[in-house]
Amino acid sequence: MAMIPQTAGPTRATAAPVAQSARADLPVQGMTCAACVRRVEKALRAAPGVQEATVNLVTQRATIAYDAQATTPAALAHAIVEAGYEVPEVPETSAGDGAPAAAAGDGAAAATAAPERSAADAVAAPPYPRQAASERAAAMDAAEQKEQRTLRRDVAIAAVFTAPLLVIAMSHGAIPALDGAAGRWLSLALATVVVLGPGRRFFRLAWGALRHRAADMNTLVSLGTGAAWLYSTAAVVAPGLFPHAAHGHAPPVYFEAAAAIVTFVLLGKLLETRARKRLADAVRGLVALQPKTARRVRGDAEDEVPAAALAPGDLVLVRPGERIATDGEVVRGASAVDESMLTGESMPVDKTAGSAVLGGTLNQSGALTFRVTKTGADTALARIVEAVEQAQGSRAPIARLADVVSGIFVPVVVSVASLTFVAWLAVDPTAAGLATAIERFVAVLVIACPCALGLATPAAVAVGTGRGAELGVLVKGGAALEAASRVDTVLLDKTGTLTSGRPELTDVVALAGHGEAELLGLVAAAEHESEHPVARAIVEGARGRGVGLPPASAFRAEIGHGIEARVSGRLVRAGTTAWLRRAGIETDALEAEAERLAAQGRTPSFVAVDGRLAGLVAVADRPTEEARRAVAALRELGVEVAMVTGDRAGAARAVAEELGIRAVFAEVRPEDKARIVREQRAAGRRVAMVGDGINDAPALAGADVGVALGSGADIAVASADVALLRGGIAGLPVALELARATLRTIRQNLFWAFVYNVLGIPIAAGLLYPLTGWLLSPVLASAAMSLSSVSVLANSLRLRAFGRG
Repeated sequence: MAMIPQTAGPTRATAAPVAQSARADLPVQGMTCAACVRRVEKALRAAPGVQEATVNLVTQRATIAYDAQATTPAALAHAIVEAGYEVPEVPETSAGDGAPAAAAGDGAAAATAAPERSAADAVAAPPYPRQAASERAAAMDAAEQKEQRTLRRDVAIAAVFTAPLLVIAMSHGAIPALDGAAGRWLSLALATVVVLGPGRRFFRLAWGALRHRAADMNTLVSLGTGAAWLYSTAAVVAPGLFPHAAHGHAPPVYFEAAAAIVTFVLLGKLLETRARKRLADAVRGLVALQPKTARRVRGDAEDEVPAAALAPGDLVLVRPGERIATDGEVVRGASAVDESMLTGESMPVDKTAGSAVLGGTLNQSGALTFRVTKTGADTALARIVEAVEQAQGSRAPIARLADVVSGIFVPVVVSVASLTFVAWLAVDPTAAGLATAIERFVAVLVIACPCALGLATPAAVAVGTGRGAELGVLVKGGAALEAASRVDTVLLDKTGTLTSGRPELTDVVALAGHGEAELLGLVAAAEHESEHPVARAIVEGARGRGVGLPPASAFRAEIGHGIEARVSGRLVRAGTTAWLRRAGIETDALEAEAERLAAQGRTPSFVAVDGRLAGLVAVADRPTEEARRAVAALRELGVEVAMVTGDRAGAARAVAEELGIRAVFAEVRPEDKARIVREQRAAGRRVAMVGDGINDAPALAGADVGVALGSGADIAVASADVALLRGGIAGLPVALELARATLRTIRQNLFWAFVYNVLGIPIAAGLLYPLTGWLLSPVLASAAMSLSSVSVLANSLRLRAFGRG
């Protein structure tokens, strides 16, 4: 978004300040379900200066676009804290459109002014004005490890005290010492430790939600465990309150249910955090590429310094086998550098003085000294990490239904549970009926799972985009993934996309008296001094065929026409018909052959030796092998492929026929590509446009999915929805297949999350009891609820195996 000053008033003094667009990424702790996401988003959107806020349950991050003149990251963190959640660090601030990064410290006062709970309790101080990916990852790792340690401790405590509770509940008099008042009081003691100890978190979070007039998963768990524990405690402490207690009939208790609910839900949360850690493996893998230290060169001295201490202009020495610390330009040395971890390019890239190097890549064969050009968050590695993080944090349109359901889910479940309690009590108003009604009430509350609905889409998007990054495909978010999964037409440029972008020697035609090798050697020797791409192709083609090049002299070239030179005492002239005719040489004998080759998209050059026509050579920009494989793979996916190029119709058709592409749009100006995209979409097609992200920007923006070809250096700033790091279309079928696999996973997750709740809640309410006699205990209900969330995450993690077969 560009900075646009607001309309000025009658005088300069009334002019409004210019808005400064900025972005902040905040880690948020304490969210458990989709209702939590909605609450955090609502709190952030209500904060002054916030333009947009998106919260992701899986990655536990909030992404906020805001006006840096109106608020600060610390103030935004305070808004989250006030909503009842924690922010373990003040985030990176990314300025947009030239706006400077807002200083996080500007809002420190606001962040620590909370009346009930200071933001300093939840936000690390001092705040960081801008963090690199490695620092963000380290902070998140620390927060996740702390959360896992706490959950492991709570699960262990809960399990130790719940196990004997289950033994007592299921003994049914088999253990005489535990049958009667002693067993009931022991159960009360054990359950109280679990409910008010490890289970305290659910009551605290539920109270926080209630203070903000909201309800979430913690509300359901708290109501369920609280009802079971309070009822059972009353039955033990004051049994006289219950009918028939005076006749020796002890009212039933549900201590084991209350404790088991806490234990199973905590176990589910522990498994969730472990699975969530795996979701971010792609980002962690990229961050881990950057070395911690670098060898800085000053004069004749070498100092090992932290990589974070490097600044633009510093000289850094990298020895064989070491990783390059940051982006730069080689000033001394020569080596081959493995860039596959960033670009997906399998072959090492040769580097000499003047070559660009990327941070995180592996130096293989020689020592290099390079000058630092970019550091920290500005490096290619950091930008790729940021692109992946943004994609993982985005929301797919398919999640809209889940968002709507999540917004009303908890109130509806509480209402259903209350109706269930009333219905069962109406059927049997006795003490036994009251106990059964409470049991059904608790079972409905704890089986309902908003977590599975909330995790269904973001979990699959996070794994899918992370796996894409590992395969050299950056998909910029859930919306792009969903759109890519529906693509049925791909529009491809010819030059540099389907072809290599540089001509290659294709044909040598020699007239009588000259052999092909002899003719090729003469013309290649003559062309050797020329820098023209056609000349380079002829020379490289001769060398590739093992033809020697004799020495040449008296070289002369006329741009657009041809060249001449003396080779081994013979005058060689090569070029157009007009160039040879100017020397009195007729080309009629080969005009028909030249026209045939031109019709195939090749560029012929006539060759004369000592004033007589000797033959011709032809070059062409040939389709690449990866283009052949990509087009074939797209056809197997049922995707129609069309070529859109500014090249001549003959050349375009020749390449298209070679690749099996039927639809060709040739001699198209750049501005007409967007029109063709619009026409294809108007015909009902889902269109992906493949371009370089710069010249094709209007067409990329107009397509359902814009696909940019690039390298690790420019990928983060590409204007497309999907970016192929390999710099070719080999990754395009992979991107579309991955998108389809991800959307399949999202549909599976949503289906099972909905089916689970639609079937589970009626069974827990006892709706099937009159027909089947089925009743679901609160213990089993809580186990099912925990497993439903874990199953969604496990199903999403199957995408990690994509492309490994």
